[in-house]
Amino acid sequence: MKKKLILLLVFCINITYICFAQPADAGAKKVEEIQKAYLTEELSLTPEESTKFIPIYNTYREELKNIKKEKGNDEIEYAEQVLTIRKKYRVQFKEVLGTDDRVNKIFVAEKNFKKILEEELDKRKRNDQEKPASGGT
Repeated sequence: MKKKLILLLVFCINITYICFAQPADAGAKKVEEIQKAYLTEELSLTPEESTKFIPIYNTYREELKNIKKEKGNDEIEYAEQVLTIRKKYRVQFKEVLGTDDRVNKIFVAEKNFKKILEEELDKRKRNDQEKPASGGT
């Protein structure tokens, strides 16, 4: 299991690098696909569960994106709306996953994935700042 997770993380890091060479939309799509693969691994989804879970998860993510656009400047209102959406989808996720523990893993895995991406971005920023500018001298 650890070996798979390490391979997935290496894959994520490499894909993140590739994403920066792509247009913004293409990069975001690739990161979303990597996130879905990460969730599939973390939740140990069967192919049948994955087939049912991913469309629900896509709708959930779209609602979160829309709320971010609408309420992004009002932190409290945004947090309330996110909580409402999570409660709404918790029921649908449980229908597919079966237990509250597995449903909770979705939200934990999302946080972990975000942390991994932020760490990778920070690492890349540091690496870019450490590189000397090529001035041709």
